Amino acid sequence: MKKFILFLMAVSVNCLFGSTIAVAAGLPPWTGMVALNALGVVGSLAPQGVLKAGIYTEVWTGYMIKALRDEASKLGWYSKIRNFNQYVKNDAIHMNDIGLDPDVLINNTTYPLDVQALPDSDKAFSLDKFQTKPTPVTDDELYALSYDKMSSVIERHRDALEINIYTKAIHSLAPAANTANTPVLLTTGDNDSGNTRRKITRQDIIRLKKSFDVQKVPVTGRILVLCSDHVNDLLESDQKFADQYYNYTTGKISNLYGFEVYEYNECPYYNTSDLTKISFGGSTIGYMQASVAFYAPRMMKADGSTKTYMSQASADPLYQRNLVAFRTYNICLPLKNECIGAIVSAPAADATPSIVVEPAEIEFTNAGGSQVVEVGCASNYVASITGTGFSKSKSGGTVTVTATANNTEGDTARTGTLTLKDLATGDTVTVPISQAGA
Repeated sequence: MKKFILFLMAVSVNCLFGSTIAVAAGLPPWTGMVALNALGVVGSLAPQGVLKAGIYTEVWTGYMIKALRDEASKLGWYSKIRNFNQYVKNDAIHMNDIGLDPDVLINNTTYPLDVQALPDSDKAFSLDKFQTKPTPVTDDELYALSYDKMSSVIERHRDALEINIYTKAIHSLAPAANTANTPVLLTTGDNDSGNTRRKITRQDIIRLKKSFDVQKVPVTGRILVLCSDHVNDLLESDQKFADQYYNYTTGKISNLYGFEVYEYNECPYYNTSDLTKISFGGSTIGYMQASVAFYAPRMMKADGSTKTYMSQASADPLYQRNLVAFRTYNICLPLKNECIGAIVSAPAADATPSIVVEPAEIEFTNAGGSQVVEVGCASNYVASITGTGFSKSKSGGTVTVTATANNTEGDTARTGTLTLKDLATGDTVTVPISQAGA
């Protein structure tokens, strides 16, 4: 009788978990019940300890792999990139760094032909590791809540992994800085309604097209991923774009000037003063978001292993809770540092700076001394100083600059700079400092 009761309990648990997994995967609940109980039967025929301990984690791992692949196929711009999964080994990938393309001779009459070597080199990449922090799910929650808590937790882990994987991917496809082969352009439109940035225009996209044309990037396979701000700019100012705009699950938009156009919210940010990309995960305060362009055949992506980490409440007598977490590996990169570009929102034209100073310049006599700089800033700011013989002290809305050295006979003039930065907006202002010679 006791064995029969245990058997019924096991079947019930399998039905509970099986239906949860099936619903999360978008399948009828009964398919999960049947599958998990079938696996339980196989496990019961195996030697003691085999299959039973890991059966649920294996099923959840399969679900997570399928869910991530399904989402990747829906994300239009990402699905255009060639898959290099076959080259992944131990969550790393080895491939050749492709050298120069061969020269092509037309109507040649000179022989023998010159021999042209095309040296390649091996490049190894470790795939990026993405892992979620463990989430507790107590037995009380599983049995008392009116909704499927385990399924909800798994879906939130999946969503968190997806967001980070694809945000890292679009960040990696964007140029690190403005170069001849990786153009980073600034928008040139009117100021937005908040007077914080300049809008994107069709002319900006044409400028990006021309930069790809100069590099002789093939037309078929050009992808442009617009950030939300730029999509909204075009919707507000370009009736033709608005008429052609549509947004399905893939984020696909009508093609523009040879680019397949998509929309994605998590595009990277740039420092507009030097057109360099902000590091992944870094603060974006004071920086501007960009739209990203790339030639898909010169990009790569690869998936590594995926693993479920799950401990059962039965092994936790103190808290009686299940713990679940996931780890997966992925990488997305240009094959070479070329055929990629970006359009960054430029700061608004004639925008009022968020930090102002008085006086705009500091001059000391050869005897030195101190001068006070009044700082107008709505938020917190930091002050830094360069130049030998100068120091500063900050107190509220003032910064006192001191020329610590007394220039005596033979001493030359000194120069320096006081720099003030608004921590909320990233705006900076510089105050030149000078001290007369002896």
